[in-house]
Amino acid sequence: MSWLEAIVLGIVQGLTEFLPISSTGHLRIVPAFAGWADPGAAFTAIIQLGTTVAVLIYFRHDLSRVASAWLRSLRDARVRGSVDARMGWYLIVATVPIVIFGFAFKDQIENGARDLYLIGTVLIVFALVMLLADRVAPQDRDERSIGRWDAIAVGLAHVLALVPGVSRSGATISAGLLRGFTRETAARFSFLLSLPAIVLAALFEMRGVVTGSDELTTKAGESIGAGEVVVSCVFAFLVGYASIAFLLRFLTRHGLGVFVVYRLVLGAVVLALVASGAIS
Repeated sequence: MSWLEAIVLGIVQGLTEFLPISSTGHLRIVPAFAGWADPGAAFTAIIQLGTTVAVLIYFRHDLSRVASAWLRSLRDARVRGSVDARMGWYLIVATVPIVIFGFAFKDQIENGARDLYLIGTVLIVFALVMLLADRVAPQDRDERSIGRWDAIAVGLAHVLALVPGVSRSGATISAGLLRGFTRETAARFSFLLSLPAIVLAALFEMRGVVTGSDELTTKAGESIGAGEVVVSCVFAFLVGYASIAFLLRFLTRHGLGVFVVYRLVLGAVVLALVASGAIS
Protein backbone atom coordinates (compact mmCIF):
# COMPACT_ATOMS: atom_id res chain seq x y z
CA MET A 1 0.00 0.00 0.00
CA SER A 2 1.33 3.44 -0.93
CA TRP A 3 1.36 6.49 1.33
CA LEU A 4 -1.19 8.17 -0.95
CA GLU A 5 -3.57 5.24 -0.54
CA ALA A 6 -3.10 5.33 3.24
CA ILE A 7 -3.91 9.06 3.39
CA VAL A 8 -6.93 8.82 1.08
CA LEU A 9 -8.36 5.81 2.90
CA GLY A 10 -7.87 7.53 6.26
CA ILE A 11 -9.78 10.58 5.00
CA VAL A 12 -12.51 8.34 3.59
CA GLN A 13 -12.82 6.50 6.91
CA GLY A 14 -13.04 9.72 8.92
CA LEU A 15 -15.55 11.29 6.54
CA THR A 16 -17.88 8.29 6.22
CA GLU A 17 -17.79 6.62 9.66
CA PHE A 18 -20.30 9.02 11.18
CA LEU A 19 -22.19 10.16 8.09
CA PRO A 20 -24.89 7.55 7.33
CA ILE A 21 -23.32 6.48 4.03
CA SER A 22 -21.21 3.44 5.11
CA SER A 23 -17.50 3.70 5.84
CA THR A 24 -16.81 0.02 5.11
CA GLY A 25 -18.67 0.34 1.82
CA HIS A 26 -16.63 3.39 0.82
CA LEU A 27 -13.37 1.72 1.85
CA ARG A 28 -14.25 -0.96 -0.70
CA ILE A 29 -15.69 1.36 -3.39
CA VAL A 30 -13.02 4.10 -3.41
CA PRO A 31 -10.10 1.69 -4.02
CA ALA A 32 -12.15 0.00 -6.78
CA PHE A 33 -12.76 3.39 -8.47
CA ALA A 34 -9.06 4.30 -8.11
CA GLY A 35 -7.82 0.94 -9.38
CA TRP A 36 -6.28 0.04 -6.03
CA ALA A 37 -6.48 -3.31 -4.27
CA ASP A 38 -9.21 -3.91 -1.70
CA PRO A 39 -7.53 -3.03 1.65
CA GLY A 40 -9.47 -5.83 3.36
CA ALA A 41 -11.67 -6.09 6.43
CA ALA A 42 -8.72 -6.23 8.88
CA PHE A 43 -7.27 -2.90 7.71
CA THR A 44 -10.75 -1.37 7.71
CA ALA A 45 -11.35 -2.49 11.30
CA ILE A 46 -7.98 -1.26 12.55
CA ILE A 47 -8.09 2.27 11.09
CA GLN A 48 -11.50 2.73 12.68
CA LEU A 49 -9.52 3.27 15.88
CA GLY A 50 -8.76 6.74 14.52
CA THR A 51 -12.44 7.63 14.48
CA THR A 52 -12.86 5.96 17.87
CA VAL A 53 -10.36 8.43 19.34
CA ALA A 54 -12.38 11.23 17.73
CA VAL A 55 -15.50 10.03 19.58
CA LEU A 56 -13.56 9.70 22.85
CA ILE A 57 -12.30 13.26 22.64
CA TYR A 58 -15.49 14.86 21.31
CA PHE A 59 -17.71 13.19 23.91
CA ARG A 60 -15.08 13.06 26.69
CA HIS A 61 -17.28 14.87 29.22
CA ASP A 62 -20.34 12.74 28.46
CA LEU A 63 -18.29 9.54 28.58
CA SER A 64 -16.62 10.49 31.85
CA ARG A 65 -19.99 11.24 33.42
CA VAL A 66 -21.58 8.01 32.12
CA ALA A 67 -18.61 5.84 33.16
CA SER A 68 -18.50 7.39 36.63
CA ALA A 69 -22.23 6.95 37.19
CA TRP A 70 -22.19 3.39 35.87
CA LEU A 71 -19.31 2.37 38.17
CA ARG A 72 -21.00 3.98 41.18
CA SER A 73 -24.25 2.20 40.30
CA LEU A 74 -22.52 -1.16 40.77
CA ARG A 75 -22.26 -0.53 44.50
CA ASP A 76 -24.89 2.16 45.16
CA ALA A 77 -28.48 1.28 44.24
CA ARG A 78 -29.53 4.92 44.56
CA VAL A 79 -27.46 5.83 41.48
CA ARG A 80 -28.91 3.11 39.23
CA GLY A 81 -31.93 5.15 38.24
CA SER A 82 -29.92 8.13 37.00
CA VAL A 83 -29.82 8.89 33.26
CA ASP A 84 -26.03 8.45 33.07
CA ALA A 85 -25.96 5.12 34.92
CA ARG A 86 -28.76 3.75 32.76
CA MET A 87 -26.96 4.99 29.64
CA GLY A 88 -23.91 2.95 30.64
CA TRP A 89 -26.00 -0.21 30.95
CA TYR A 90 -27.86 0.47 27.71
CA LEU A 91 -24.62 0.91 25.75
CA ILE A 92 -23.47 -2.49 27.05
CA VAL A 93 -26.80 -4.12 26.17
CA ALA A 94 -26.78 -2.59 22.68
CA THR A 95 -23.23 -3.84 22.03
CA VAL A 96 -23.91 -7.51 22.80
CA PRO A 97 -25.70 -8.41 19.52
CA ILE A 98 -22.95 -7.13 17.20
CA VAL A 99 -20.27 -8.93 19.22
CA ILE A 100 -22.14 -12.22 18.93
CA PHE A 101 -22.91 -11.89 15.22
CA GLY A 102 -19.50 -10.42 14.42
CA PHE A 103 -17.71 -13.48 15.76
CA ALA A 104 -20.26 -15.91 14.32
CA PHE A 105 -20.04 -14.53 10.77
CA LYS A 106 -16.41 -13.38 10.70
CA ASP A 107 -15.47 -15.27 7.52
CA GLN A 108 -18.51 -14.07 5.57
CA ILE A 109 -17.85 -10.48 6.63
CA GLU A 110 -14.21 -10.58 5.53
CA ASN A 111 -14.91 -12.20 2.15
CA GLY A 112 -18.38 -12.54 0.62
CA ALA A 113 -19.85 -9.40 2.18
CA ARG A 114 -17.27 -7.22 0.37
CA ASP A 115 -18.81 -8.02 -3.04
CA LEU A 116 -19.49 -4.80 -4.96
CA TYR A 117 -22.84 -6.03 -6.26
CA LEU A 118 -23.95 -6.55 -2.68
CA ILE A 119 -22.61 -3.18 -1.53
CA GLY A 120 -24.31 -1.29 -4.36
CA THR A 121 -27.62 -3.04 -3.70
CA VAL A 122 -27.46 -2.48 0.06
CA LEU A 123 -26.66 1.23 -0.41
CA ILE A 124 -29.91 1.61 -2.34
CA VAL A 125 -32.12 -0.61 -0.17
CA PHE A 126 -31.02 0.90 3.13
CA ALA A 127 -31.38 4.42 1.74
CA LEU A 128 -35.11 3.67 1.54
CA VAL A 129 -35.10 2.43 5.15
CA MET A 130 -33.45 5.68 6.26
CA LEU A 131 -35.99 7.71 4.29
CA LEU A 132 -38.86 5.85 5.95
CA ALA A 133 -37.39 6.33 9.43
CA ASP A 134 -36.79 10.02 8.85
CA ARG A 135 -40.25 10.71 7.45
CA VAL A 136 -42.63 8.62 9.59
CA ALA A 137 -41.03 8.59 13.07
CA PRO A 138 -42.44 11.05 15.68
CA GLN A 139 -38.96 12.15 16.89
CA ASP A 140 -40.13 13.49 20.24
CA ARG A 141 -37.97 11.58 22.76
CA ASP A 142 -34.64 12.67 24.24
CA GLU A 143 -31.98 10.53 25.94
CA ARG A 144 -33.71 10.77 29.34
CA SER A 145 -36.45 8.49 27.98
CA ILE A 146 -34.16 5.75 26.61
CA GLY A 147 -35.06 2.33 28.00
CA ARG A 148 -33.90 -1.27 27.73
CA TRP A 149 -36.10 -2.09 24.74
CA ASP A 150 -34.69 0.92 22.90
CA ALA A 151 -31.17 -0.36 23.59
CA ILE A 152 -32.10 -3.84 22.35
CA ALA A 153 -33.72 -2.47 19.18
CA VAL A 154 -30.77 -0.21 18.35
CA GLY A 155 -28.34 -3.03 19.20
CA LEU A 156 -30.07 -5.41 16.78
CA ALA A 157 -30.03 -2.73 14.07
CA HIS A 158 -26.32 -2.29 14.79
CA VAL A 159 -25.77 -5.87 13.61
CA LEU A 160 -26.84 -4.83 10.10
CA ALA A 161 -23.74 -2.60 9.95
CA LEU A 162 -21.63 -5.74 9.61
CA VAL A 163 -22.72 -5.72 5.95
CA PRO A 164 -20.71 -3.12 3.97
CA GLY A 165 -23.09 -0.58 2.50
CA VAL A 166 -25.51 -0.46 5.42
CA SER A 167 -23.63 2.09 7.59
CA ARG A 168 -23.18 1.82 11.34
CA SER A 169 -24.56 5.30 11.95
CA GLY A 170 -27.27 4.85 9.32
CA ALA A 171 -28.57 1.66 10.92
CA THR A 172 -28.45 2.85 14.53
CA ILE A 173 -29.75 6.37 13.83
CA SER A 174 -32.63 4.92 11.79
CA ALA A 175 -33.47 2.49 14.61
CA GLY A 176 -33.37 5.34 17.11
CA LEU A 177 -35.68 7.46 14.96
CA LEU A 178 -38.12 4.56 14.60
CA ARG A 179 -38.14 4.29 18.39
CA GLY A 180 -39.16 7.96 18.52
CA PHE A 181 -35.81 9.60 19.34
CA THR A 182 -35.04 13.09 18.11
CA ARG A 183 -32.40 13.14 15.37
CA GLU A 184 -29.75 14.54 17.73
CA THR A 185 -30.50 11.95 20.45
CA ALA A 186 -30.38 9.14 17.89
CA ALA A 187 -27.04 10.43 16.55
CA ARG A 188 -25.47 10.85 19.99
CA PHE A 189 -26.48 7.34 21.07
CA SER A 190 -25.19 6.01 17.74
CA PHE A 191 -21.79 7.66 18.15
CA LEU A 192 -21.37 6.47 21.74
CA LEU A 193 -22.42 2.96 20.72
CA SER A 194 -19.71 2.87 18.05
CA LEU A 195 -16.95 2.93 20.70
CA PRO A 196 -17.06 -0.59 22.20
CA ALA A 197 -17.85 -2.29 18.87
CA ILE A 198 -15.00 -0.62 16.98
CA VAL A 199 -12.46 -1.18 19.74
CA LEU A 200 -13.36 -4.86 20.08
CA ALA A 201 -13.26 -5.41 16.29
CA ALA A 202 -9.90 -3.66 15.96
CA LEU A 203 -8.35 -5.60 18.85
CA PHE A 204 -9.64 -8.86 17.36
CA GLU A 205 -8.10 -8.08 13.96
CA MET A 206 -4.84 -6.84 15.50
CA ARG A 207 -4.22 -9.92 17.63
CA GLY A 208 -2.47 -11.87 14.87
CA VAL A 209 -0.57 -8.87 13.53
CA VAL A 210 0.81 -7.99 16.96
CA THR A 211 1.87 -11.57 17.75
CA GLY A 212 3.39 -11.99 14.30
CA SER A 213 1.18 -14.93 13.33
CA ASP A 214 -0.61 -12.86 10.65
CA GLU A 215 0.56 -10.24 8.18
CA LEU A 216 -1.61 -7.24 7.36
CA THR A 217 -2.10 -7.26 3.57
CA THR A 218 -4.54 -6.09 0.93
CA LYS A 219 -6.74 -8.63 -0.86
CA ALA A 220 -4.16 -8.58 -3.67
CA GLY A 221 -1.43 -9.65 -1.24
CA GLU A 222 0.28 -6.25 -0.99
CA SER A 223 1.87 -5.65 2.40
CA ILE A 224 0.47 -2.87 4.60
CA GLY A 225 3.12 -1.47 6.92
CA ALA A 226 2.69 -0.03 10.39
CA GLY A 227 3.52 3.45 9.07
CA GLU A 228 0.68 3.38 6.56
CA VAL A 229 -1.75 2.18 9.25
CA VAL A 230 -0.71 4.99 11.61
CA VAL A 231 -1.05 7.63 8.86
CA SER A 232 -4.53 6.33 7.99
CA CYS A 233 -5.55 6.42 11.65
CA VAL A 234 -4.32 10.00 12.07
CA PHE A 235 -6.27 11.25 9.06
CA ALA A 236 -9.32 9.22 10.14
CA PHE A 237 -9.17 10.94 13.54
CA LEU A 238 -8.84 14.48 12.17
CA VAL A 239 -11.57 14.16 9.58
CA GLY A 240 -13.76 12.05 11.89
CA TYR A 241 -13.75 14.70 14.61
CA ALA A 242 -14.93 17.31 12.12
CA SER A 243 -17.58 14.90 10.80
CA ILE A 244 -19.10 14.38 14.26
CA ALA A 245 -19.39 18.13 14.84
CA PHE A 246 -20.87 18.64 11.38
CA LEU A 247 -23.50 15.88 11.62
CA LEU A 248 -24.73 16.86 15.09
CA ARG A 249 -25.23 20.45 13.91
CA PHE A 250 -26.74 19.34 10.62
CA LEU A 251 -29.32 17.02 12.19
CA THR A 252 -30.66 19.73 14.48
CA ARG A 253 -31.92 21.59 11.39
CA HIS A 254 -32.16 19.03 8.59
CA GLY A 255 -33.23 15.46 7.94
CA LEU A 256 -31.46 12.54 6.30
CA GLY A 257 -32.70 13.37 2.79
CA VAL A 258 -29.36 14.47 1.36
CA PHE A 259 -27.72 11.24 2.52
CA VAL A 260 -30.58 9.17 1.08
CA VAL A 261 -30.09 10.79 -2.34
CA TYR A 262 -26.32 10.30 -2.18
CA ARG A 263 -26.71 6.60 -1.33
CA LEU A 264 -29.22 6.04 -4.14
CA VAL A 265 -26.95 7.70 -6.72
CA LEU A 266 -23.77 5.98 -5.50
CA GLY A 267 -25.46 2.58 -5.32
CA ALA A 268 -26.76 2.95 -8.89
CA VAL A 269 -23.32 4.03 -10.15
CA VAL A 270 -21.58 1.10 -8.44
CA LEU A 271 -24.04 -1.42 -9.87
CA ALA A 272 -23.74 0.08 -13.36
CA LEU A 273 -19.93 0.08 -13.30
CA VAL A 274 -19.75 -3.49 -11.97
CA ALA A 275 -22.25 -4.69 -14.57
CA SER A 276 -20.24 -3.03 -17.36
CA GLY A 277 -16.98 -4.52 -16.09
CA ALA A 278 -15.46 -1.07 -15.45
CA ILE A 279 -14.72 -2.04 -11.83
CA SER A 280 -14.51 -5.41 -10.13
